[in-house]
Amino acid sequence: NENCLYLEKYFRLICSFRGAVPQGLVLELGETVQILEKCEGKHFSLLQGIFPANYIHLKKAIVSNRGQYETVVPLEDSVVTEVTATLQEWAVLWKQLYVKHKVDLFYKLRHVMNELIDLRRQLLSGHLTQDQVREVKRHLTVRLDWGNDLLGYSNERFMVRLNKNGGPRNPEKIDRMCALFTVRVCSLSSSLYSSVIVVTLRGKKCNNENEWCQIHENIIRKSSTKYTAPSSNYGLIISLQLLRGDMEQVRRENPMIFNRGVSVTRKLGFPDVIMPGDIRNDLYLTLEKGDFERGGKSVQKNIEVTMYVLYADGEILKDCISLGSGEPSRSAYHSFVLYHNNSPRWGEIIKLPIPIDRFRGSHLRFEFRHCSTKDKGEKKLFGFAFTPLMRDDGTTLSDDIHELYVYKCDENSTFNNHALYLGLPCCKEDYNGCPNIPSSLIFQRSTKETFSVSTQLSSTKLTQNVDLLALLKWKAYPDRVMDILGRLRHVSGEEIVKFLQDILDTLFVVLDDNTEKYGLLVFQSLVFIINLLRDSKYFHFRPVMDTYIQKHFAGALAYKELIRCLKWYMDRSAELVRQDHIQEAMRALEYLFKFIVQSRILYSRATCGMEEEQFRTSIQELFQSIRFVLSLDSRSSETLIFTQAALLNSFPAIFDELLQMFTVQEVAEFVRGTLGSMPSTVHIGQSMDVVKLQSIARTVDSRLFSFSESRRILLPVVLHHIHLHLRQQKELLICSGILSSIFSIIKTSSLEGDVVEEVEMMVESLLDVLLQTLLTIMSKSQSQEAVRGQRCPQLSELNNFLSCQQGEYVSCLLSLLRQMSDTHFQHLLDNFQSKDELKEFLLKIFCVFRNLMKMSVFPRDWMVWNSYFSLAVLFINQPSLQLENATPAKRKKILDKYGDMRVMMAYELFSMWQNLGEHKIHFIPGMIGPFLGVTLVPQPEVRNIMIPIFHDMMDWEQRKNGNFKQVEAELIDKLDSLVSEGKGDENYRELFSLLTQLFGPYPSLLEKIEQETWRETGISFVTSVTRLMERLLDYRDCMKGDETENKKIGCTVNLMNFYKSEINKEEMYIRYIHKLCDMHLQAENYTEAAFTLLLYCELLQWEDRPLREFLHYPSQSEWQRKEGLCRKIIHYFNKGKSWEFGIPLCRELAIQYESLYDYQSLSWIRKMEATYYDNIMEQQRLEPEFFRVGFYGRKFPFFLRNKEYVCRGHDYERLEAFQQRMLSEFPQAIAMQHPNHPDDSILQCDAQYLQIYAVTPIPDNIDVLQMDRVPDRIKSFYRVNNIRKFRYDRPFHKGPKDKENEFKSLWIERTTLTLTHSLPGISRWFEVERRELVEVSPLENAIQVVENKNQELRTLISQYQHKQMHGNINLLSMCLNGVIDAAVNGGIARYQEAFFDKDYITKHPADAEKITQLKELMQEQVHVLGVGLAVHEKFVHPEMRPLHKKLIDQFQMMRSSLYHVSWFSFNITEQFLCSFSGFFSEKNGDGCNLNNTVPLFFSKIPEMVAGKYC
Repeated sequence: NENCLYLEKYFRLICSFRGAVPQGLVLELGETVQILEKCEGKHFSLLQGIFPANYIHLKKAIVSNRGQYETVVPLEDSVVTEVTATLQEWAVLWKQLYVKHKVDLFYKLRHVMNELIDLRRQLLSGHLTQDQVREVKRHLTVRLDWGNDLLGYSNERFMVRLNKNGGPRNPEKIDRMCALFTVRVCSLSSSLYSSVIVVTLRGKKCNNENEWCQIHENIIRKSSTKYTAPSSNYGLIISLQLLRGDMEQVRRENPMIFNRGVSVTRKLGFPDVIMPGDIRNDLYLTLEKGDFERGGKSVQKNIEVTMYVLYADGEILKDCISLGSGEPSRSAYHSFVLYHNNSPRWGEIIKLPIPIDRFRGSHLRFEFRHCSTKDKGEKKLFGFAFTPLMRDDGTTLSDDIHELYVYKCDENSTFNNHALYLGLPCCKEDYNGCPNIPSSLIFQRSTKETFSVSTQLSSTKLTQNVDLLALLKWKAYPDRVMDILGRLRHVSGEEIVKFLQDILDTLFVVLDDNTEKYGLLVFQSLVFIINLLRDSKYFHFRPVMDTYIQKHFAGALAYKELIRCLKWYMDRSAELVRQDHIQEAMRALEYLFKFIVQSRILYSRATCGMEEEQFRTSIQELFQSIRFVLSLDSRSSETLIFTQAALLNSFPAIFDELLQMFTVQEVAEFVRGTLGSMPSTVHIGQSMDVVKLQSIARTVDSRLFSFSESRRILLPVVLHHIHLHLRQQKELLICSGILSSIFSIIKTSSLEGDVVEEVEMMVESLLDVLLQTLLTIMSKSQSQEAVRGQRCPQLSELNNFLSCQQGEYVSCLLSLLRQMSDTHFQHLLDNFQSKDELKEFLLKIFCVFRNLMKMSVFPRDWMVWNSYFSLAVLFINQPSLQLENATPAKRKKILDKYGDMRVMMAYELFSMWQNLGEHKIHFIPGMIGPFLGVTLVPQPEVRNIMIPIFHDMMDWEQRKNGNFKQVEAELIDKLDSLVSEGKGDENYRELFSLLTQLFGPYPSLLEKIEQETWRETGISFVTSVTRLMERLLDYRDCMKGDETENKKIGCTVNLMNFYKSEINKEEMYIRYIHKLCDMHLQAENYTEAAFTLLLYCELLQWEDRPLREFLHYPSQSEWQRKEGLCRKIIHYFNKGKSWEFGIPLCRELAIQYESLYDYQSLSWIRKMEATYYDNIMEQQRLEPEFFRVGFYGRKFPFFLRNKEYVCRGHDYERLEAFQQRMLSEFPQAIAMQHPNHPDDSILQCDAQYLQIYAVTPIPDNIDVLQMDRVPDRIKSFYRVNNIRKFRYDRPFHKGPKDKENEFKSLWIERTTLTLTHSLPGISRWFEVERRELVEVSPLENAIQVVENKNQELRTLISQYQHKQMHGNINLLSMCLNGVIDAAVNGGIARYQEAFFDKDYITKHPADAEKITQLKELMQEQVHVLGVGLAVHEKFVHPEMRPLHKKLIDQFQMMRSSLYHVSWFSFNITEQFLCSFSGFFSEKNGDGCNLNNTVPLFFSKIPEMVAGKYC
């Protein structure tokens, strides 16, 4: 993609990525990556591979030592950096705790890590006060100390023995009571920390000696209840001094401290870097706990542990136990004694500095004695435990808790023959390895007693890893050497860097032993170690490797095999499909060459320069192989691309090594040949182009290029590649960087020597293509300026990028012209073959200069004034000048001494604006955003100063263009962008409220506008901005994140409509259409999402007009975009089961496809339409409920305040559930318990009131609903869709209430609500536009009730008659039962009693027609019920016959109750009468009793009525 910009960016991983895709890059949380290319949501790092873009987060950082081994240091608080590094380190150890089943420690560490993450998040948020920041940092430090102590990352103890008076026990040592602590720091160099303050430590008395083992943890956790201060006199005074640097530097700079005999207190564990020559062999042992039996005593024991270190011959090793620095070593250790405690917990750490030659065969013996409280000198031995320090396989005791067996013994037992117990198992693991234990033992194990210790080894000579031990002692396993070398990859990185010197020494000894057999394996092992040090976790060990190579490496013959293996790898790069090993070797190229060069130097010293020619030949052959790898065509092989990329990235790092063995010219020739072997074409693939140019860039930045002799050799090939890329307009940003470096180097060199030849090369290669590049960039920039009015963010970014490029290349061109002498200009003119060539060149350079001098491209001094205004705005807005945030005392002090500097700067800014005169137009609309920032300062005088500037902007644009559309558009855009950026920050609430004051109630701007000829448009503009501010405020508040979807949707609809109807900003309108659509999709409101997207679709026409790229839409024709929108809308209507709305769009698309003869698409859309018809008939849809909601009170957002809406409920949502949902959305609201319209006291109060009740939809399409043969599934849709009117009935009694028959005085207050838009639509609720209130009399209400029930019955009966409903007759049964039962027990009988009474008819003569109508409806209801009973007779299940008979009986009673309504006024036909008479004659003819026949007749009534009525 030509528009792809290759910019170096540094990101931090926010989620681990396992790389489970082709070329996937395995990344761990917290690692730093450099991005070379971004493509379709994935980032691409050519050194390694690809990974998802959303796994990383941009981090501001300082990058030092740019190149393959650059260092990235985040620009953040050092405490945050320390916490980040610690969490990464702990994460590895935390997993190891789980693997080792250390459950308690695992959960403790997890809890502390979570606390650290939370505190780190608070610190990064930037929302804390200074006091809060200090407190959070203190908590972080405490938890870091606790965790490091828990994991053994603390220092050794420094011990000072005091007498009972608090003074030193040894007065002669009083001047030497000081210790040097080594402390881990954030930087990678080893440092020593302290401070120059004197600290007084107050003493505490432990309330419970059993808590002593947890004293450090309790102090850190501030468990103050466990300790008390005995008196104010107890305390300890210490002084701390800060010393920076490594140990040698500290000794050199502070000799007096070390002359006093300072104790060096080392870290428990290893420092960050272990330099070659550092030797350490310390075993740290912690006495954890014991569980012992009472031994027949009534009280628990007072147990003391004595520990000895014994050699293989049973001799006690002298001075191998250290209780802490500052104290002499001893031969025995005695623990403190806990009074009457059979389960003591000690937590005591002891260091065992055992000589390496005595470590193998030594063991520890722990003797347990009971100390008598009566006779303080009496100590009775009752048991012992032991453990060897080294296993049989040569590995040392593992870093773990060891639960040792306790063996019984007494004072008579002798330990002279240690072999008697060393043959016994010391622990459970040892027991499993002792199959044959003698049955008769002197020492019997106490099965109920245990003793636990934990160990931590800090040794540069002893290891706990079997594979590493096998490598270091490879001579003991001559048959396994190849397997041992192969298993080096399985050794952990921590172990490798710990024994780095020993491992490297071993590898080169193995190499010398048998080069032919082990050469390749040693090479692979060396490459593995070198690449391990490239890992950020071990990057700080690179100096260790450098020191080893310079001072300790002794492999004088190694260079031959290293060159051979490296060449062997490169020569096979064209053959192998998998090239992982080759790529690893390429990445290790720098250190491989360091080993090669140092090896050759050692060999040359030893042999006085023998085989020099062979070495040079082998290096030349190696470079031939390098050139061969780079010359391969990698376009068809991704694997080869990565190999070449790894080689190119490592290549510049070997120059300094080569310069030790070859002359500058020779090395330059090597490099020129290598760079020249790269394909010249720029079509090898953009990714490789980037790596190739970056390799060239590092070559130019290298020391080699600083020599004039090498520069003359390298410049042609470097300029050749740059020329090609500039000619093709590819990778312009990287090329400009390379050129800038070259010009800078040549300018510096010109002060020291002659650079005429180099400048001549650059003129010949670059001048013409530089001019062409600048013309192209200027052309693009001008074309972007032409479409700037479209205000597309992508265009804005491209403009900025083009401006940046233009500036870079203008600088390059000016540098080149500045360094050209008269001779260069003459040579340039002489090189033109014809006048046409010269004319073409001059035309180019004149065009460039003309564009540079044009005001629109290169304004004379406007950039200066632009910078001045920007600086003034930054000055006014700087946090330190915001006096409102200071305390009253501080504010007064600043104002008294300096005044309000914001006001002073605002006056200066205003003065400069006035001095611009007619040039003000050039800063419109560019300075609107910055000046708007000044008005956000909560200082009335500053805002007052800024008002005339906005007036001036409007006035100057009015003069120039006849309107101020630019000012208006820019202001609206800036306000909208501020809203988009303000994601919940409370500062924005204050800023927006100030803006509202500025453009709303604030009078001065309106006053100035009212004096202008453009008064009307100006006042309209300010009013529009004020109204926009109100909506933006609501929108920002709703978008904070904790608001409900309904409020967000309502707010977005409000703002969207404003952009469309009031200020006609179509682009903003379309943007909010898509924001609203996304919200609906998130809430699964698919029908509403479809209607929302339909708004954009309706703005488009079926035309081929080209449309630019916009939002997520690509560049395409208007027809294509409209088609895509239609398809998406149809899809959303389908998901929302609103197929009737999707069918017209299907038809519209079908017409378009048919006109284009696109029969394939036509077939698809017709099938889709047919599917929708099937769905309508077959799929069940629920009819939603509708609810009217009133929002009363001034606490509601602007778009809801004192307005009423009708909302379309969710599926299955009834009134109670809806009310609960609304109250949860507005938790401060009070639910009104009555439906009456609220008065002004509620409307104007500072509260929220919700008034909610259900409403009934009034369908527009009545015709469909009255068609009997239309299925109810079709009618159901029209009953609840396309509804704009809704009804709510409130019954009330007018006049005195008749207790016997309330229907006589029961009136209905009918409220009809008309909405602004029909439901469903772009929202689930719309505002009520109009309300109508009418009163329905009792008689009219009765007519409507009966009429509605008749219609319901007819619809249901029709569905069963036309077999639209099958099987289950329950619905009809319930409906018939409900009507007949109500008619018998009230209902119609009550209406008859109320309205057919002679008194009522006499008193209400005007109701005669309505009474007749009610009679007819009642008669009709009997007809309908008769038909219903006939249908019920036909379909009823035999088991339901009793119900059917009951319905017949009740129907007779209903008919009888209507005695004064002429039953036979139905105008029954002769057919019915004949059936009636025939029925009786038939029965009488059979001699039946009439009394028995009458019931049978009545049972036939429904059948006869059905026959007539139907």
